[in-house]
Amino acid sequence: MSSCIAFIGGGNMAGAILGGLRRAGLAAEDLLVVEPMEAQRARLSTEFGITALASADASLTRAQAVVWAVKPQLFQEAAAPVAPFVAQALQLSVMAGLRSDAIATATSAARVVRGMPNTPALIGQGITGLFARAGVTDDDRALVARLLQPTGRLVWVDREEDLDTVTALSGSGPAYFFYVIEHLMAAAQALGLSERQARELALATCGGAAALAQHSGEAPAALREKVTSKGGTTHAALTSLQADGVGAALERAVQAAHRRAQELGDEFGRA
Repeated sequence: MSSCIAFIGGGNMAGAILGGLRRAGLAAEDLLVVEPMEAQRARLSTEFGITALASADASLTRAQAVVWAVKPQLFQEAAAPVAPFVAQALQLSVMAGLRSDAIATATSAARVVRGMPNTPALIGQGITGLFARAGVTDDDRALVARLLQPTGRLVWVDREEDLDTVTALSGSGPAYFFYVIEHLMAAAQALGLSERQARELALATCGGAAALAQHSGEAPAALREKVTSKGGTTHAALTSLQADGVGAALERAVQAAHRRAQELGDEFGRA
């Protein structure tokens, strides 16, 4: 019997990973999903041609790796019927807040990798922070990389608590940028541009700035200085931002998200 990759939960993040694997050439028969919602099962079967089960059964013993993609508050309920079949498999969690101790205890598995992706993974432009427990082998890490690389970039951390910082920065981070885009658009519309014009300009500006920072190799501060002439328009805008304490506010926002990530870990993630 050939091995497979099993997914527990078939929501958006599972769909992003599944889609990447199918595009990369992994056969449908090498993928398996347990998803209690009938509509979700039908969507996954139609879109990817894979087997989608309503509940766990012995077919999970084929699993080389199990990808946990349920809501963290549902993990214990979901794990109970799955655990008898998957203790020997690599466990990969993409659930927010669930600490690896809880996953290892619930599944009786020694090999657990915990990941924190973000929503741009849905279009292959995400980034995922990853932590591996001591039982995870180099081959396991390579398998995780093959599973997740279609969703974007990967960053391994040495301490599990660093995933709370990853959550606060990149996990929650897309929302910060959407918030900035909202207000850039609002300002442009107040100054006379149409919503379509404001959206196109704001999105292209944010995307272009990120791409330039990614490829230039220069520090963001250096890039900022290059477009800031004293007495010019950019200088006026940045002076206003500094006067309003926007930089400090952004740092406090990340710190607030970090605190909340720790709280969620305490709430859902204990073994």
